[in-house]
Amino acid sequence: MFRRFFQPAVTIPQVRPQEVAEALKNGNAPVIIDVRTVQEWAEDGHIPEARHIPLSQLGARVNEIPRDRPVVIVCRSGNRSQMACEALARGGFDNVQNLAGGMIAWKRAGLPTAYGEE
Repeated sequence: MFRRFFQPAVTIPQVRPQEVAEALKNGNAPVIIDVRTVQEWAEDGHIPEARHIPLSQLGARVNEIPRDRPVVIVCRSGNRSQMACEALARGGFDNVQNLAGGMIAWKRAGLPTAYGEE
């Protein structure tokens, strides 16, 4: 348990919602992984192109995330996604970014949001 506290810090780039939306339009689409709960995904909305892998399942489903493309991780506010980014970076992912402000910032920016179950 204490080993986690003594691991060196990992610097994770932060990406703004507008930058992600622009990349999605221009064909430079990153893989977007939403790490929120099933309820948050369905009721609070999600980025239409996102894949849903709850944070609690990330370790078991890491093989579903491509390593050869940029990956943007999203949650509600950016905190859980930051933890997910750090875990992926420690696991060998070298092109991982955190969506700054999470879905709160995405929705505030007026960007497309989908609702409903997977």
